[in-house]
Amino acid sequence: MLRYILLLVFGLLSAGACQRETPAEPYAPRAYVELTHPEWSRDAVIYQINIRQFTPQGSFSAASEALPRLQSLGVDILWLMPIHEIGAKNRKGSLGSPYSVRDYYSVNPEFGTLADLRAFIDEAHRLDMHVILDWVANHTAWDNPLVSANPEWYERDWKGDFHPTPWQDWSDIIDLDYEQPGLRRYMTEAMAYWVRDVGVDGFRADVAGYVPLDFWESVRRQLDAIKPVFMLAEFDQRDVHARAFDASYAWDWNNSMHAVAMGRADTGALAGYYSGTESAWPQDAYRMIYTSNHDQNAWDATEFERFGPAVEAAMVLQFVGEGIPSIYNGQEAGNENRLEFFERDPINWREHPHGELLRALIALKHETRALWNGAAGARMIPVVNSASGKVFSFTRFGPQDGVFAVFNFSPEAQQVRFVNNLHHGAYQDYFTGTAARFSSDSTLELPAWSYRVFLKDRQP
Repeated sequence: MLRYILLLVFGLLSAGACQRETPAEPYAPRAYVELTHPEWSRDAVIYQINIRQFTPQGSFSAASEALPRLQSLGVDILWLMPIHEIGAKNRKGSLGSPYSVRDYYSVNPEFGTLADLRAFIDEAHRLDMHVILDWVANHTAWDNPLVSANPEWYERDWKGDFHPTPWQDWSDIIDLDYEQPGLRRYMTEAMAYWVRDVGVDGFRADVAGYVPLDFWESVRRQLDAIKPVFMLAEFDQRDVHARAFDASYAWDWNNSMHAVAMGRADTGALAGYYSGTESAWPQDAYRMIYTSNHDQNAWDATEFERFGPAVEAAMVLQFVGEGIPSIYNGQEAGNENRLEFFERDPINWREHPHGELLRALIALKHETRALWNGAAGARMIPVVNSASGKVFSFTRFGPQDGVFAVFNFSPEAQQVRFVNNLHHGAYQDYFTGTAARFSSDSTLELPAWSYRVFLKDRQP
């Protein structure tokens, strides 16, 4: 009798479980990107500021005076390279690397005071821009007080000594150990301080992939509880987008574009990058597209050196293709010099055609919803053309608007026709304002290294 009762109870419990979980539930798809992007990031363009080189004074106060110019340019997210006090021990150069942090709660006196930084942030907010700080979580300066206060928070080498990041020439820093719960709590509270008490709107995480992802996911939850933040990872990996970062680096885009510009690859390299983006990355992951940043500019090449005669076409593709665009300070002035990293080397500001080009491209992105970031924008659809390998063409069409974009990534003029009919219809050439119409017998003349962007007639 007891056995019968137990079987009956088990059967009832099993039936209840089946009712709670229908057979379809284990196979229902889930959104890969679980975090919520700030609304203000949906059409945003990032602008990186190297405070040391941004103005002749190299200060927050002087940078504040330049904010109306940046607002006029149209940028949205201002990324400040590290603003903390720099370590003195094993310092590189006379001023040191801003990525050698001596105190996570400090402000580098070279740049001004905490009050000066707050004034910069307040003015940026008044002008409807947002500010993110470069955060160096992987390592500290040798003379950071944490070294003596909490030596167990640092990794040790095979000899038992503190050590820089392995296999890198980063002799001015030593690595932290994220197996230590106390370190995780300290770092999270420090980041929360800058959001809650100083008013920053998020962070760019230096070498984000060298720090455990579960730490970043925990940080994101706690920062979002204060206010919506924007997080950029210096890493090129899909998983960071699920619960930690809005954006990550598209290193493969930059490398593919460089190979095409230098004649080492044809447009198949770009097609391969965008194929991988659509096939292997969630649509709402923002991949940061750039032609210059502080690493490349200081150690590798300026955008002029890296992309040669293709530089302007690369800039245009950066804005009309998928991804969140990023500009390094000085690009709008056509800066052709590599900026020093450990010394003062102010940008030579001047009027330059790239400034007007960037202003036009940012306006195009803001005004054309199909070009917005992630799932807020439209997918790129390839338009097959008769100059395969030399000409790169695609559409990005949303319900209200869109573009048909064509790039000649070759040193010779091309006359092309288009094989499929995805682009058929009426347009306006964005840069000239002239009307254009494409049908099955249309051809297009393209000078060497040139580009054309056609705006689809907007729908109400």
